[in-house]
Amino acid sequence: MSLEDASLDVREGELLAVVGENGAGKTSLMNVLYGLYQPDRGELSVDGQPVRFKSPRDAIARGIGMVHQHFMLVPTLTVVENVVLGREPTRRGLFDLERAVTEVAATCARFGFNLEPRARVDTLTVGSQQKVEIVKALHRGAQVLVLDEPTAVLTPQESDELAHVMRGLVAQGRTVVLISHKLKEVLGVADRVAVMRRGRVVAEVRASETTVGQLASLMVGEGHRAVAAAQAQAVVPDVAHALAGGAPTGTASLALTGGAPTGTASLALTGGAASSPTAERVPSPSTGEVLLEARGLQAVGDNGRPALRGVDLTVSAGEIVGIAGVDGNGQRELAEVLTGLRSLTSGSGTLLGGALAGLTPARARERGVGHIPEDRLRRAVVKALTVEENVALGRHTRPPFARGPWIDFTGRHERTRVLLDAYDVRPPDPTLPLERLSGGNQQKVVVARELDARPRLLVVVQPTRGLDIGAVAHVHEKLREARAQGAGVLLVSLDLEEVLALSDRVYVLFEGRVTGHFTREQFDERELGRRMLGAEPGHA
Repeated sequence: MSLEDASLDVREGELLAVVGENGAGKTSLMNVLYGLYQPDRGELSVDGQPVRFKSPRDAIARGIGMVHQHFMLVPTLTVVENVVLGREPTRRGLFDLERAVTEVAATCARFGFNLEPRARVDTLTVGSQQKVEIVKALHRGAQVLVLDEPTAVLTPQESDELAHVMRGLVAQGRTVVLISHKLKEVLGVADRVAVMRRGRVVAEVRASETTVGQLASLMVGEGHRAVAAAQAQAVVPDVAHALAGGAPTGTASLALTGGAPTGTASLALTGGAASSPTAERVPSPSTGEVLLEARGLQAVGDNGRPALRGVDLTVSAGEIVGIAGVDGNGQRELAEVLTGLRSLTSGSGTLLGGALAGLTPARARERGVGHIPEDRLRRAVVKALTVEENVALGRHTRPPFARGPWIDFTGRHERTRVLLDAYDVRPPDPTLPLERLSGGNQQKVVVARELDARPRLLVVVQPTRGLDIGAVAHVHEKLREARAQGAGVLLVSLDLEEVLALSDRVYVLFEGRVTGHFTREQFDERELGRRMLGAEPGHA
């Protein structure tokens, strides 16, 4: 997303949140601040002095650090090796490991991080890996820390812990800039919120003086309020109510000073606080044919240790089956087994009329399995290809993407354009390299491609990671449509609210085992949470 006279001031000792729809320019603006992008015009100043960062090295030297949505760690290195990488302490010309361990441990202690410096990064949970990224920035002297969608893959407990960390950094005089789509989370932690829309900062508000619904209205703008309300109704009814005009809305007046990042804003807001979001649960149609039946599935993880320890489950046509669990309890490995990306070590089952044993990704797709993976960059897209080339992946030999042995360039282009419009991908240009799109818009492309193929069984992992509220509602609507059309959906999500909002049945995984199986009538967040932590039925 391009920036258009975007102006923003970041103040010392505050937690500033930047919100906006996918493609609004949030990450682009922060990439300018971090030296990854150079502006065509305008001015960037630090401590009142104009600067021009040619690279992140320049930004780091001026005390600015950034933790990206996709971590920049070397998995096979230890915590301490990742933190000091590029700035290793030496002794007699050689890497001084003991000094590095001492210095990194001191940084961790100073900011309250509980990390083992000698642990390999690939053995850590996602939440701990994120802490490594934060420690790396702080160890390099960051006074301003930019966090891009930091809670996208965290459990609620880890998100709460991160919020405590962010407030702790601010209390110590650091400045934190938080990019997030989770409006309730933003209001719970931020001092000030800047709202971006189509490359501009359109409003700034005090977090204590606004509501979720008012922020959502500012994000989508007056002209799209009715559409956004319809999309949001399935996920967050109180936000939808505000968007539709049922709650008082805010008006904004923003004074910008050219291209300089010194914008000021005043926002007059009225009305009380929004109620706590409650997801709508839409009844499912009657289930039909059993599409997946798994018995005693066992598989090992990337670390060579058992990841699945005898999993039994079924998925039938016309239902959404949720998998709940704290990250790292076998969910990813289960999805990979069912899509042919990981081999079973034991167990059996049938998948769309064929055996699970010996399944490959090609065979899974031939049988009618669709897959929205957890890591789109590794498993779902090729960033250097165009959007339309990515949409054709897996279907490139069939119409409308091919005509006989030849590529149907016109058919591919037109089908992609239809999907980009249907999923509100910005910018809606099929010929752009996919890497030019924001992370949220890349995810929309993946979801559009997989659902457009009309799979019989759809394996979905973290489908709404990095999406704004309207896009989340749209994806949820499309998953329900697939269910209504007779597809089976296996949904893996770390967001328990999302699992309960969409699922007809839920299996809980803990340490690779099923610790609970619940129908919709039995859904109880507290009981599911206990099972996610390994508690036995009926125990407090």
